[in-house]
Parts: sequence; structure tokens; C-alpha cells
Amino acid sequence: MTQSTRWFWLAIFLIFSALLYLLSPILLPFVAGALLAYLGDPLVDRLEKLNISRTMSVVVVFFVLFLLVLPLILFLIPLVESQVKLLIEKAPDYIKWIVDNLGTTLEKNFGFNIPAFETEQLKDTFQQQFSLAGNFFKGLVRTVTHSGFVVASWAANLFLIPVISFYLLRDWDRLVEYLHDLLPRDIEPTVTRLVKESDDVLGAFLRGQMMVMLALGTIYATGLKIVGLEFSLLIGMLAGILSFIPYMGLIVGIVVAGIAVMLQTHDPMNLVWVALVFGVAQMMEGMFLTPLLVGDRIGLHPVAVIFAVLAGGQLFGFFGILLALPVFAVLAVIMRYFHKTYKKSVMYGIPEKSDANNDIA
Repeated sequence: MTQSTRWFWLAIFLIFSALLYLLSPILLPFVAGALLAYLGDPLVDRLEKLNISRTMSVVVVFFVLFLLVLPLILFLIPLVESQVKLLIEKAPDYIKWIVDNLGTTLEKNFGFNIPAFETEQLKDTFQQQFSLAGNFFKGLVRTVTHSGFVVASWAANLFLIPVISFYLLRDWDRLVEYLHDLLPRDIEPTVTRLVKESDDVLGAFLRGQMMVMLALGTIYATGLKIVGLEFSLLIGMLAGILSFIPYMGLIVGIVVAGIAVMLQTHDPMNLVWVALVFGVAQMMEGMFLTPLLVGDRIGLHPVAVIFAVLAGGQLFGFFGILLALPVFAVLAVIMRYFHKTYKKSVMYGIPEKSDANNDIA
């Protein structure tokens, strides 16, 4: 690659980055649509192998996903809402039980007594704070719904995402071929290989890991429901979502479920059943779910995964957390390429054996 070519691609990169920054407020439906198209492309390709047209294959995939997702949402929303209401109703009693038992322990071991009125004060404070939070969210909802521009913006995004996803998915192979044809011929083999490796990594994460998260959340929620935990769905969903961070879902799930079962039953023996649920789920993940759905294609060290999530959250907030691992997985592929190139370069400078022996002599 000549010097002028390098400057040309650097200028293209800078212009693209500037446009990306300036147009970021309107890119959400396009990014979401592209992500959905990327996830759905393998299914459409399989249907095409059955001599079904590309457009009809996309229609079939959209229709099947709609039939699967809509009932799931309609089923989960009432359950989650009922468990949240139950948590709000029982929280004051849980606080009282914690304070009473904590007070007994403090008085017995340290001679410190918590006045009884402080328990009622904690309950009243919790109820007041929840009331304030409820009024805040109600006011926020009223403000949003009364703002025609905000409502129109959300409605437009909800409408645009499936439309953009449909057209991108229909023309996905042609877009990939077009971009491939634009690559400079001297770097085309290297870029194609890196894109293929990145696609394997992203496919492993976005498709495999999300299925693992869904399976683990279902196992956690079902197991905790069998144990008799009232908030099994909330805790199972939380642990399943956090399972994309190594050991985070397990640790948070056990701690939260252990506290919840103690507050509900006051029987320490139930902690054994909670630990058994999470232990069985981890065995199933290690022996079946991850090998079958993800495999070893991601190749990211657990410490690197934790760092990527924390860095994404620090730089870009919640969306940074969601996009941290996919972006970091692609960067890992690129960094492995640069590492191999560096080890073969003159800069690395492995001395010849004869030179090394002369230096030692």
C-alpha cells in the first residue's frame, strides 16, 4: 500500500467517524435494524437452500420471530409486574425482620440496642421514598406522553427498526459482496480473513451467548420456583442477564436468592437448595450449553471480559455495557493479527543464533 493510499483511507476513516458522531442522534433504528439483520441472515440463508426466494425467506423469518416473541412478551410482562408489586408490598416486613434480627445480634454480641421506633421509621422512609419514586415516574410518563415530538420519535423508531431490518436482511448478501468488491486488491485477502474471523466471534457471542443467557435464566427461575422462592422470575432473569460476565450471574444470583429465601422462610437450610439450583445450572452450562451453543470461538479471557464491560459502561453508559463484548471481540481478532504480524516483523528483531552465541561469548 503506497503512502498516498494510506492517506486516502485515513481521510475516509476520519470523515466516516465525524459523520458517525454528528448523525449519532438518528442512528439508533439503523444500528438496531442492522443488528437484527445480522442475527437473522443465517436463518434466511438456510431457507434459501430449500429453493425459497430471498424475499420470501425474510418474510418467513419475520413471521416466525413475531409468533415467538409476542406471546413471550405478553406472558412475561404480567408476571414481572406482579412480582414487583409483591416485592413492594413485602419490603417493609422484610426490613422489620432484618432490623429485629440484626438488633438481637448486636445487643447479644456487642451490647448495642436499636430502638424500636427506628424500625417503624425505616418502614415509613421506604414507603415515602417509593411513593416519591412512583410520583416521579408517573410525572415522567405524563410529560413524555404529552410531548408530541417524543411520542412521534419513539413511534417512528419502532416502525423504522423492522422496516430497516427487513430491507437490510433482504439485500444482506448483495451488500456484503458490494463492500467486498470495493476493497483494494492488495489488502483484500487480509481484510477478508479478519472479517471472517470477526464474524465467527460475533456469531458465537451474539447468537450463542444470548441463547445461553436465556437458557440459564429459565433454569434459574424454574429451579427457584421449585424451591418455593416468591421472586424466582425476577432473580432468575437478573442472574441470566448477568451471566454474560464470567461468574457475575452466579455470584449475584446466589447472593440475591439467598437473601430472598432467608427473608421469606427464615430457615437457613433453604440456602442449601438455592446453592443446589445454581450448582446444577452451572454444571449444565459447562457441560452442555456453552459447548453446544458457543464453543471456544470467542477466546476472551475472563479478566478481559470484565475489563471490557467496565470500560464500556464508563465510556458510553448502559449501551456501552451492551456493546462492550461484541466490539471487544472484534478488537481481539484485530489485535491477534497485529500480534502475529509484529512477531514476524523486523521491529521484533529475533537475533540469529550465531549472533546470539557471539554476544554470549
